[in-house]
Amino acid sequence: MSERNAQPGIRHKLAERLFHWVMAAAVIVLLATALLPILGIRFGWVPIHWTTGVVLSAAVLFHIFRAVFVNRLADMVPGPTDLREAGRVVLGRPTNDLRPAKYDAFQKGFHTAAAVTVLALVATGLTMLYKIDTSFWRRDPAVLSDATWGYIYVIHGAASLVLLFLVILHIYFAILPEHRAFLRAMIAGRGPGLARGDKH
Repeated sequence: MSERNAQPGIRHKLAERLFHWVMAAAVIVLLATALLPILGIRFGWVPIHWTTGVVLSAAVLFHIFRAVFVNRLADMVPGPTDLREAGRVVLGRPTNDLRPAKYDAFQKGFHTAAAVTVLALVATGLTMLYKIDTSFWRRDPAVLSDATWGYIYVIHGAASLVLLFLVILHIYFAILPEHRAFLRAMIAGRGPGLARGDKH
């Protein structure tokens, strides 16, 4: 039995909720430290940015471990039923005959987009640590060519803008009245067992 089924009525276990809010805080700090200097607000943003990036990287590793070894990774991977659900919703057709699921097609789609974006940011961000001096290591930008560094910066910057859009989208949908039960579940744990099905 997976951990998610251990307690009836619990949609998100404490570990998943803590990950979500740690990630949310880290993303907000990272976006602020990246964008505020561009807007002309000057402060020592680099140490805050890279330290928060390391925290986010550790949180992502923790989440991947739990998704693979504790929870059911398949619950969040989009499949054929999700494609049928998305198509029916777009066409205005009913979805109540589809297989019930903890996450619906749109939640899975958002998660996939966020996962790809954050993984791109983590990979490029950790690589960019070669370009700064810290108490733990000395900078060594010569490990990669200038062209390769250019690609890394472009990917990191583009992924940052995508993440900003996803954060705005996520907050918008979280506060919609029809989705507030899912928001409460991410705060308190208890919530709808199903996002797709007759009993949510």
